[in-house]
Formats: sequence, C-alpha cells, structure tokens
Amino acid sequence: MTQQDELLKSAYSESLDDNVEKLDALLGKSIDLIIRPFVLHKGKDLRARCYFTDGLTKAAEIDTLLTGLMAFTEDVFGDREELTGKELTERLLLNFSVRMTHEIGEGITAVLSGDTLLLVEGVGAGLIVGSRGWDMRSVAEPATETVVRGPRDGFTENIRTNTAIMRRRIRDPNLRIEGMQIGTRSKTDVNIAYIKDVAKEGLVEEVKLRLSRIRIDAVLESGYIEELIEDAPRSIFVTIQSTERPDKVAAAILEGRVAVFVDNTPFVLVMPTFFWEYVQAADDYYSRYWVGSFFRQIRYICFILSLTLSPIYVMLVSFHHEMIPTELALTIASGRAVVPFPVLLEALLMEIAFELMREAGLRMPKPIGQAVSIVGSLIIGQAAVQAGLVSPFMVIVVAVTGIASFAIPNYPASFSIRLVRFPLIVAAGFFGLLGFAVFLFAFMIHALSLRSFGEPYLAPAAPFRPQDQKDLLARMPWWSYEKRPSIAKDRRRQPSGTKPRPPRPS
Repeated sequence: MTQQDELLKSAYSESLDDNVEKLDALLGKSIDLIIRPFVLHKGKDLRARCYFTDGLTKAAEIDTLLTGLMAFTEDVFGDREELTGKELTERLLLNFSVRMTHEIGEGITAVLSGDTLLLVEGVGAGLIVGSRGWDMRSVAEPATETVVRGPRDGFTENIRTNTAIMRRRIRDPNLRIEGMQIGTRSKTDVNIAYIKDVAKEGLVEEVKLRLSRIRIDAVLESGYIEELIEDAPRSIFVTIQSTERPDKVAAAILEGRVAVFVDNTPFVLVMPTFFWEYVQAADDYYSRYWVGSFFRQIRYICFILSLTLSPIYVMLVSFHHEMIPTELALTIASGRAVVPFPVLLEALLMEIAFELMREAGLRMPKPIGQAVSIVGSLIIGQAAVQAGLVSPFMVIVVAVTGIASFAIPNYPASFSIRLVRFPLIVAAGFFGLLGFAVFLFAFMIHALSLRSFGEPYLAPAAPFRPQDQKDLLARMPWWSYEKRPSIAKDRRRQPSGTKPRPPRPS
C-alpha cells in the first residue's frame, strides 16, 4: 500500500490543521478546487474550512450554505463561550442536508463528485453537504431509436435524472435502485435497478457480483462495463442490450430484468437479453397489435435479406448458374460482360464502399453528412457501372442489403449482422452452397451456445417455451398477456378475462 493509499484510508483528526495538511497533500493545488476558511462562531472563535469543486457545485448554493451556517450559529447558540465543534455538528446533522464521514478518501470523493466537505475544529470527522449542481443536457428524444408513436423523452448523461425518469414510470415501492462506484480513478457512479418481487434473486446477485469484480482505472461509458460483464466477451453477437429509451428499460424491469445505469452516458444496460429483441421496435407495443405484428415481420425479412442476400448472389453467380432462371441469368451475364473482376471481389469491393459511405456520412458534420453520403453513393455507383468496374445487378443487391440493415432498430445488433455478412460472402465465393451452408450453420450453432446472464440467448425459440411465444414472431393484443415471460419471479401480470367487449343491448 502506497503512502497516498494510507492517507486516503486514514481517519480525520480533531485538529483542523492536521486534517488540512492531509487534504492538501492529497488534493494538491488545482485551479478548480476551491478552499474557503472561515469562522463559524465569533465568541468561541470556532474555525472551519470547506472544500468544493468549481463547476460541479454552483457558487450561489455555497454562499447560501455558508450564510445559513453563520445564521444558524448566531440564532441557536448566541455568544456561548462553551460551544464545541461536536455540539455544533450534532445540531447541523439535524438541520442541514449533511452526512458524516470518518475516512479521508470518502470526503475527497464527495468533493470531486460535486458535494461540499466541511471541516470544523474539534470534530474528528468530515461533514459532507449535498450541494451538487452543474450544467447538463436537457431531456430530449433519443437520436438512435426514433419511434412514430411513443414517448419522446430519452436518458441524459446525468444518472440521477435517469433514475428519476424511471421512477416516474414505475411508482412501485418494490422498485430498488442500488448504487456503487466503479473505477479506481474515475469513481463512476453506477446504479442497479430492479423490482424486488419480480426479478429473480439469483439474477440480481449475479449482476452485483460481476460488477464488483471489475478492476479498472476509469469507466467513461457504459460500453466499458458491457465488455467486462458479458457472458461471451469474444462473441460477435451482443448479449447485453443498451438503449436510450426509458420506456424500453421500464418494460424490461417490469418483465423481471435488471437495468444498470452509468453516470455520464445516456445508454442504459439491460440484462439478460435475447436475440429476437433486436428486431422488435418500441412502437410495436403502442400501435394496434396487427400493425405492430406486420412491421415486425417486415423487419424479420429485412434481417434475413441483410444477412444472406449478398452471399446468395455471389454463390449463385459463381457456382450454381442452373438455379437462376434463364432470362435473369442472361441479364446478369450481360451486365457482367465488361466487369474485369470475379463476382467475389466485386461483392467485397461494393460492400466495403457502402460501409465507407455509411461511416463517412456518420462522422461528417450533420448539415452535410447526409447529403454527402447519399449523393456520393449515387455518383460513385453510377460512375462505377459506366466504367465497367461493377455490374448494375451487384449495385442493386448491395443497395438492398444496406437498406435492409437500416430497418433493424438496434444499432449494435445491425452492426453485428453487417460483420457476419463478410465471412459469409467469402465462404459462398470460395465454396459455393457448401461453404455458405457450413458457415451459416456455424454461426447458428454459436448463437445457440450463447447465454445472457445464464439465460439461453435464442430463447424462447430455442429452447422452445410455448408460454412465451406471444411476443416472438408477432405481437399479440395486450389483453392476452396474462403472464410475464419465464425469466420473471412473479409471473402474474394481469387477471384473465380482460378482453374488451361491447356493451350488451338493453
């Protein structure tokens, strides 16, 4: 243990000068660290000192705090010469938003988190005054998960704002929000949210255990934690869901899952998660059930097209011409007559060019990013066809594949599908139908072997759970959801017989 670690774990002394010496040795001199020495009681000459961080605490609140302390000592104690720091502390704990700490390191963490540390002569402890207040982004609609019908609010970078948004949606006394700090240097606030009588106890304990095992110097975004606690860290598939939408998190918690809130990021982690949820959109549940079911089927079709259309085209053109209708085969052959590259290389070049355009449009400034990506794709695609570098049919196939990938609501999941598509194209180009089938089944077997916090990744399809099929391929009406999914401890959601009926004629 270093000398700094020993100081952090040391206790406060009753001597103000000793405490100041320890804090100065640990904090040093930083321009944003404000130290205000003052006298709490004129008659007794009771010295005190407060520490706070400029920018994390509003100056007006500190002035109000100090003015209130002065008035408090004058009004309550008057000119009593026998006033002690311990007596003052006991009264402060009853009248202010104050908590006591006996460890130097805890007080420093509070100061660096936006609270105010108050040290008083004769008190062998530090007083932490809740005074956090900083500028933050207001609640707005999530940019990555838009809906046609549904709530327009999204999470922000402030963890307390996010938990308050969750409390607005779930006003259940059994909703538990537990806190911890992760990161030896960043000391990032992390909250775990679940409903006590709905979430399985083993799941909650497993989440806490994995979080407590994290040993890293800083957590700057929830993606750090996602990589450090997932079941299959080397898998290409996403086994922990991240979302900016409070309604999705609330729905997951009500189903018996656990949500992890991380300070300084609007993305909340939900666990366990299942593969099929990445094809489901939030507004499936706010539209009529037959409308939501129809568009869910469209997204399943888009998922299949995004994953297999390009590999199947490469496979058919390279090895299995007899499987293509004659007229279509002649059209494809005429378009490829002037192309100097084999179809495999042609497909890889077009896929990489499409990803390049998508990434460039994402990284460029918003006013020009979308225009450049669309115009650039049109111009480059047309120029490549006219130059004879690619065939028109290949442009159509890659464009349909790319558009289909945009229909997948969850961005991390769509990115995984895009990555899987490249080895499928290579396998189809080298080995034809055999290579395509082997690699596709290999990915399917890998997905079958995955688990998300102990739950099968492809459930409720594999293993097949008949009671959970109402929200898989289609969305059944709300009055049919009498029970929660199988992962919940308390499965009762609503009583039976809630289907609406017209009134009987009188």
